[in-house]
Amino acid sequence: MALLTAPAVAALLLLFWSAAYGDSQLPYKDPSLPVEARVKDLLGRMTLAEKIGQMTQIERQVASPEVLKDNFIGSLLSGGGSVPRKQATAAEWMAMIGDFQKACLSTRLGIPMIYGIDAVHGHNNVYGATIFPHNVALGATRDPDLVKRIGAATALEVRATGIQYAFAPCIAVCRDPRWGRCYESYSEDHKIVQAMTELIPGLQGDVPQNFTSGMPYVAGKNKVAACAKHFVGDGGTHDGINENNTIIDRQGLMSIHMPAYLDSLRKGVSTVMISYSSWNGIKMHANHNLITNFLKGRLNFKGFTISDWEGIDRITSPAGSNYSYSVQAGILAGIDMIMVPNNYQSFISILTGHVNSGVIPMSRIDDAVTRILRVKFTMGLFENPMPDATMADQLGKKEHRDLAREAVRKSLVLLKNGKPGDAPLLPLPKKAAKILVAGSHADNLGYQCGGWTIEWQGDTGRITVGTTILDAVKAAVDPSTTVVFAENPDADFVKNGGFSYAIVAVGEHPYTETKGDSMNLTIPDPGPSTIQTVCGAVRCATVLFSGRPVVIQPFLGATDALVAAWLPGTEGQGVTDVLFGDYGFTGKLPRTWFKSVDQLPMNYGDAHYDPLFPLGFGLTTKGNAY
Repeated sequence: MALLTAPAVAALLLLFWSAAYGDSQLPYKDPSLPVEARVKDLLGRMTLAEKIGQMTQIERQVASPEVLKDNFIGSLLSGGGSVPRKQATAAEWMAMIGDFQKACLSTRLGIPMIYGIDAVHGHNNVYGATIFPHNVALGATRDPDLVKRIGAATALEVRATGIQYAFAPCIAVCRDPRWGRCYESYSEDHKIVQAMTELIPGLQGDVPQNFTSGMPYVAGKNKVAACAKHFVGDGGTHDGINENNTIIDRQGLMSIHMPAYLDSLRKGVSTVMISYSSWNGIKMHANHNLITNFLKGRLNFKGFTISDWEGIDRITSPAGSNYSYSVQAGILAGIDMIMVPNNYQSFISILTGHVNSGVIPMSRIDDAVTRILRVKFTMGLFENPMPDATMADQLGKKEHRDLAREAVRKSLVLLKNGKPGDAPLLPLPKKAAKILVAGSHADNLGYQCGGWTIEWQGDTGRITVGTTILDAVKAAVDPSTTVVFAENPDADFVKNGGFSYAIVAVGEHPYTETKGDSMNLTIPDPGPSTIQTVCGAVRCATVLFSGRPVVIQPFLGATDALVAAWLPGTEGQGVTDVLFGDYGFTGKLPRTWFKSVDQLPMNYGDAHYDPLFPLGFGLTTKGNAY
């Protein structure tokens, strides 16, 4: 007997079920039926307007119940810093999302919306959430199981606000630290990035045995849909310029930038976000060959692809100069959901016109909607569309903060411990007469967390709930030890202060995306001079907060110890756990540390490889209390 294909089986089953059900219980509403049968049944009932609505993702600030109902909107998002109100509670988030969802469920077919957010190091837009170290720091841990546990904790915190979809992980392979998104990349080494795709089963749940690679998978209402991004080559742009051109042959693209997508598909990633960048001059948002032929065809990806924020607008230069062409090029390239996010009326009108005039075939629309519905059915969104109020206590939960603290400990890379001929400085004694804590980053939670925290670009000061380095030092030392804080002390103050030792915390200020692009990679003043002043007068350990390797040679000689602490997030005690020796230093560089920016790009294996510290470098110490 000839074997029937899956669509043929679904069609036969539908004929049977339609006859058996009547209209009392529509097949697509029956959770006992196979997902593919439910998708096919629902798709067959949809008008063009309803289909295009599913393909449209809009920002919450332009959404209202009327907008959602009138346009059959399929998805909403919060951009960076887009919140119901400053310091909104989990209950307020749930109320907002519940109201949006009720509007979507009140439409003719009652298709639930999916709400997305950039939860890229914890649920980082939300006040009081646990902020985990950024990806570059997690790359330094070399601990995929830790990353999986972070994914699971993040999923719970995202669900605590009623949200079902996280735009994570970023699986970029950053090949040039001048890129402003380098901290969103786990490593310059694709193998480390591949290992860290364990975030996906953390967010979504473990795929079942005999799982078909490329199918979307979400294990239920305590998990969220994940998003592998940004497809593909985002970390390889010329000079590290954000959204620029990745100039590399196909073999290079496939061997460096593509491998982590294969791992992501094997782990059931539900969605893939397309990159703003170009590959050899072709905008990825218009690249039919890579999106449709390769990702969907060769790799058998069956979830949905999503554009980046106004990603199709940027197909043209200047952006938005021919939006009609952008819609045509993006949809025909194979993008299924468009993160519009604001000008949805224009998007819907233009796409409707393109379909009605035959520029975009209905088969392309049906492919997009099939994929979006497949994810929604697979994750149980039709059965559990509403926020679950019992999840609210997951936000910023102690167990999650403890996990973040563990991640910080494991991510710290010790670059120097003692000047030549001197004994090691670290670990520091908890009992000392008087110690100095100095530097711009010692008591600044916003600086410690970096970009993508509360605001899109991050912020300064006590922007959320957390523990600064100064807080952590005070909590760690012996009660008899006097702790003095001076952000930028002068030399006399340090010399005459009678300090046993000093801890200096300096580094980069927060940035996100293009604002982080840097051709010089120096840390801002007065960071370097604070190190010179303090370390010139007393033995000192410098804790460097940065999203990437930066220029350190001018002050490397002055400091007794140097710790690369990356962007550790809210749990500053993870730093002091290791500084004071409760735990040992174990982190290894996830990136090559250059001597001079003139060497860039320079990655492990390059012919001209001559680093200050190579990929994988990290001094170790023994922990004494555990």
